[in-house]
Amino acid sequence: MLQKREKVLLLRTFQGRTLRIVREHYLRPSVPCNSPLCPQPATCRNDGKLLSSDVTHYMIPDWKVVQDYLEILEFPELKGIIFMQTACQTLQHQRGRRQYNKLRHLLKDARHDCVLFANEFQQHCYHPRERGESMEKWQTRSIYRAAVWYYHHCQDKMPIVMVTEDEEAVQQYGSETEGVFVISFKGVLNVNKHRAQIEAFVRLQGASCKDSGLVSDILVHGMKARNRSIHGDVVVVELLPKNEWKGRTAALCENDSDDKALGDPPSEPMPTGKVVGILQKNWRDYVVTFPSKEEVQSQGKNAQKILVTPWDNRIPKIRISTQQTEALQDFRVVVRIDSWESTSLYPNGHFVRVLGRIGDLEGEIATILVENSISVVPFSEAQMCEMPVNTPENPWKVSPEEERERKDLRETHLVFSIDPKGCEDVDDTLSVRTLANGNLELGVHIADVTHFVPPNSYIDIEARTRAITYYLADRRYDMLPSILSADLCSLLGGVDRYAVSVIWELDKTSYEIKTVWYGRTIIRSAYKLFYEAAQELLDGNFHIVDDIPEFRDLDEKSRQAKLEELVWAIGKLTEIARHIRAKRDRCGALELEGVEIRVQLDEKKNIHDLIPRQPLEVHETVAECMILANHWVAKKIWESFPHQALLRQHPPPQQEFFSELRECAKAKGFFIDTRSNKTLADSLDNANDPNDPIVNRLLRSMATQAMSNALYFSTGSCAEEEFHHYGLALDKYTHFTSPIRRYSDIVVHRLLMAAISKDKKMEIKDNLLSNKDLEELCRHINNRNRAAQHSQKQSTELFQCMYFKDKDPENEARCISDGVIYSIRTNGVLVFIPRFGIKGAAYLRNKDGLVISCGSDSGSEWKPGSLQRFQNKITSTTTGGESVTFHLFDHVTVRISVQASRCHSDTIRLEIISNKPYLIPDKELFHQSSLLLKSDLVKEVTRSVEEAQLAQEVKVNVIQEDYQKYCQTKGRSLYTLLEEIRDLALLDVSNSYGM
Repeated sequence: MLQKREKVLLLRTFQGRTLRIVREHYLRPSVPCNSPLCPQPATCRNDGKLLSSDVTHYMIPDWKVVQDYLEILEFPELKGIIFMQTACQTLQHQRGRRQYNKLRHLLKDARHDCVLFANEFQQHCYHPRERGESMEKWQTRSIYRAAVWYYHHCQDKMPIVMVTEDEEAVQQYGSETEGVFVISFKGVLNVNKHRAQIEAFVRLQGASCKDSGLVSDILVHGMKARNRSIHGDVVVVELLPKNEWKGRTAALCENDSDDKALGDPPSEPMPTGKVVGILQKNWRDYVVTFPSKEEVQSQGKNAQKILVTPWDNRIPKIRISTQQTEALQDFRVVVRIDSWESTSLYPNGHFVRVLGRIGDLEGEIATILVENSISVVPFSEAQMCEMPVNTPENPWKVSPEEERERKDLRETHLVFSIDPKGCEDVDDTLSVRTLANGNLELGVHIADVTHFVPPNSYIDIEARTRAITYYLADRRYDMLPSILSADLCSLLGGVDRYAVSVIWELDKTSYEIKTVWYGRTIIRSAYKLFYEAAQELLDGNFHIVDDIPEFRDLDEKSRQAKLEELVWAIGKLTEIARHIRAKRDRCGALELEGVEIRVQLDEKKNIHDLIPRQPLEVHETVAECMILANHWVAKKIWESFPHQALLRQHPPPQQEFFSELRECAKAKGFFIDTRSNKTLADSLDNANDPNDPIVNRLLRSMATQAMSNALYFSTGSCAEEEFHHYGLALDKYTHFTSPIRRYSDIVVHRLLMAAISKDKKMEIKDNLLSNKDLEELCRHINNRNRAAQHSQKQSTELFQCMYFKDKDPENEARCISDGVIYSIRTNGVLVFIPRFGIKGAAYLRNKDGLVISCGSDSGSEWKPGSLQRFQNKITSTTTGGESVTFHLFDHVTVRISVQASRCHSDTIRLEIISNKPYLIPDKELFHQSSLLLKSDLVKEVTRSVEEAQLAQEVKVNVIQEDYQKYCQTKGRSLYTLLEEIRDLALLDVSNSYGM
């Protein structure tokens, strides 16, 4: 007899409203179990596909395993699999129709020993959600209870193995029912050895597979060995016999064909393998370029199915069906991969949307965003409704309740900020003063973002998804709406703001820390300084006062008094920072080198300048104060929550990564000791060439490249000895000082507030994340951080190319510059150009086999000859007997040009035209020329953009305001609507809210 239930679903609409849907849910006393051990096959109506009778156990994967490892479950060696309806529905909601259809085809395929069990329609297997139970816990519990019922239904004759990724479920259910085993998915693979080829689980990274649990580094060579896997897929690799191992070439090359053409011997063979299985496909949107007319004709008669070339050259060409080939030939287009048949060399995909014209600035920026999976859609109405109001008619004010609960620093502390010029999102300020006992008080005050962003609110969910503010060369995409990032959470001068402060009492002479206080405060920043102004005041150059707005309307007496007070504060902060830095230096802190290029815009948002950042001591002052705050907050939250605190670790690099650094330093007579961060730091400090300061910069840059990335982690996921931050030489470190632009800092603020409440024995208001949830969040934030770094680097390279594009490298003075050789390869050298912060390859042998010859007239030409590479130099010898040798750290004259590409990004091309440095006799003329180049950059890049816009033919009617800003069509497209429907999670709340 059927039982009728009501299933209540909450559906969140695009506008942010919650829609309640009530559905009838019928339960049956029996549903098909599809087992040959069924005691009542007629009652269960097992008239379809049955499980095999020769298996030793039935395997039931939970929802997470089905979602993440469906490709493994397709292996024919895995038999007796029962897919629960709960897991299948989760797959459909989380992974979409394409993955769900794959599962349906798998269930229908008679060659695979698997069946579907409709547990949610079986009277004894359906379990509604309990009040307060998360969706994930309910799904796991439902699948386990169904597994127990299935075991008893088969009269306890067949053991059931439930496979899960939830370690808590393994502990909770592992020994609850005899005959029903709950183990991890990797445990199944290790115990059963279903495939002998499974030797390592790795994530495909171009031609190299790293970070595997069993094999440290495996070379996957060639497209055939990749077995239809795409960059980013999680794959299974089979190691090849040692006689088939290959080595990486030491030559400069753009693709595999170059290696063969150049004929350079490979390096020492390394472990080499081939992909034998794909655990998880991470297909995403790809930016592609349509073929030209000639290429379309060469592809065949059927022009409706064409091969498009991805912008990312690690991705294979994609076959799509379209009738718009000719109209879209000059545009960057987004496509999505749908499938990849085993009989095809190329995957199949479909057209999604147009980004912009090839070479257009906005189109190229949109390409970078899509390639890094960065969403720049505007904040929704529901999210903006949660924002506070601050208008001239209704100004925001400090509330009386907050005044009672917070420490008020507005009248007692001189608080000021030091940031880049034009900075809008000011999230940190500083203060220093002398206490009554003669000691000093140092304060770091950070914007209290968590006051305006409650946990699990709409804006909190959006900030968590974005994870970071994306800074490109000429723009930024905020993590939070501007009402917060540029207004109420920005610690601007002369206005009241909420802050979270860390305040230390320091000894007046030794600057050693006596006490520390954490808490919420109210501040009023007195000055919003930019770095250059603060440095001028620190150096005693007071003419900069006229550029500080807070001094403009003061009388001379007040100005002098306030100036003395500010100069004392900046000077005292610098002294304290020097002491803190010296203490970290004694522990091995590293001073690493990175080239940061900043694009300045004028009032009309045109490019005004391209400037390498100049290091100032005030940069170090602010950085040391922030590092100190991050360190002490890390200690505090770990002491309070040792198993669920968010920290940041920087593991020691592998010693073999330092080999090139050691060899390069040896060429200059320096010894680099890399045994520890302390010895490395001391070695780099001593590796100074008094005649060439660029040498030390390059050595530090090489040390930086040898480092692994710092990562966020949950303290419950690793041992305390792994918390160490190698680069900063600190035992515990986190990010606390930038909550406007980093979601990790918001999490840390909540942890700090919970720790303060715990110390006061007060109730903790916010529900803290468990170790497992926090670890998952850390993985997401780390992923988004990598995307932010890649996008920033790619946008900088884009502007560098736009600066030199369409210039005649033969006659344009700006295209000639001084370069420094920092690496030797078999067919060329790597060169660093300090003037523009460019690093690139300069070939000494071209693809025709000719070698470079540098004459005495500061010119070069290609001639027949040979190259001979040594440890620290490379010699080019022509057949005529002419010879030129290039040593490591030699200064050479380089010609800069742009190698244009229709399908991929443009790249900088470097050509050595002289083995002598590029010198300008008159240094003043050089300085003026540099300034001229900066203004030329504005004119040239802006002109290029304007000409591209004027020349653009109206082939696609997409020039709307929303398109120009967000690179998508105005209004609600069908594709966007379908994507949102797919991503919506249907929440069963019938038993949670008493409905």
